[in-house]
Amino acid sequence: MSKPTALQSNDSSAPLASASGDAAPAAASAVTASQTSLARAASDVEAGQGVVHHPEPTFMSSLMVTIKKSWLNVLLVFIILGVISDLLEWGAIPTFILNFLAIVPLASLLGFATEEIALRTNETIGGLLNATFGNAVEIIMAIIALSKGLVTVVQSTLLGSILSNLLLVTGFCFLCGGYNRFEQTFNRTAANTSTSLLGISVMSLLVPAAFVASFPSLNEEVETKLLVLSHGTAIILLIVYMLFIFFQLKTHAGLYSGEPSEEEEVPVLTLWFSIGLLLVSTILVAMCSEFLVGSIEGLTKEAGLSETFVALILLPIVGNAAEHVTAVTVAMRNKMELALGVAIGSSMQIALFVTPLLVVVGWIINQPMTLYFELFDTAVLFIAVLVVNYLIADGRSNWLEGVMLLATYLILAIAFFIHP
Repeated sequence: MSKPTALQSNDSSAPLASASGDAAPAAASAVTASQTSLARAASDVEAGQGVVHHPEPTFMSSLMVTIKKSWLNVLLVFIILGVISDLLEWGAIPTFILNFLAIVPLASLLGFATEEIALRTNETIGGLLNATFGNAVEIIMAIIALSKGLVTVVQSTLLGSILSNLLLVTGFCFLCGGYNRFEQTFNRTAANTSTSLLGISVMSLLVPAAFVASFPSLNEEVETKLLVLSHGTAIILLIVYMLFIFFQLKTHAGLYSGEPSEEEEVPVLTLWFSIGLLLVSTILVAMCSEFLVGSIEGLTKEAGLSETFVALILLPIVGNAAEHVTAVTVAMRNKMELALGVAIGSSMQIALFVTPLLVVVGWIINQPMTLYFELFDTAVLFIAVLVVNYLIADGRSNWLEGVMLLATYLILAIAFFIHP
């Protein structure tokens, strides 16, 4: 009885068995095809197929990339015109304007070469390279002016660079990035760290001002003590800046990493081309800066402008032109952390690195460069840092805050324009 039942059962399940039998080869075929596909993919990877290969740059490809890098390169023609203007004595105003325009593309190329060299090093060395050469134009112009004894011009240029990055560039970032958005967000811890370091820098200027004010007059003895105070403070600030680099690149790198990018950043210039571009750009910047600084005195007389206004408003635009464009561009792409890293970060570098470095350079070449700025200058810097600190404290920005920063900068520009 059981056998027929079993047979009957087998007969009844025959259609299912048949169906299952038809499906099994198909499933097996699919598995085999999948395995074949995976094996082929694996062999392709092993053979180097399907992997994005970046061709090794050559001299010609490096040259073409450099030429096409930025539209600012069209201004390179002003290098020749600036030299001719100085040699043929066309006058202070043409010499200033032509060399002013020549330094703008050179600053861009200098930054480009630095970034390319940094890509071929580790993160720490790359960060130090960017920190050092990122403000190379300001450093070169300041050293040339310092060697000529124009200490006031150097101080005004440094202050102007801080203010232009802090108020003008950040203001345009907030305005251009937020005009079509309700608000933008960024890492407020990283931003507040930078502004806190700026606060220390302001304090380093307030202390010498208060020190001088505590004496009846600024005599030789006070000036000697002021130099000692400035030299000691400058060394401390440089140490703090080095520790900040370590903080930024090592212990708290996550605060500054920004949004992850899927694009692999690889060098597009050969190493030797990058080094050559860096050297040539530096030499040309030094040459044009020599002509530019030499024309300032004649410019102030012919155009009726004060040295303070020229050094504080006009010269910073030269050294920071490339950074200004970069910061505003990335802000419009809603990458505010990167934008603030360029704007506020540059201000912090100048205040905490370039300024004390020039005090040390003045110490070496026997020029009395101190951290004693005029009371008006110190008060202006204090107000600027205070305003920016309030606006970025919540980690959010909008276009109206950009208007506030730009309005602050314009008010200060008017004040310096009429300042004797």
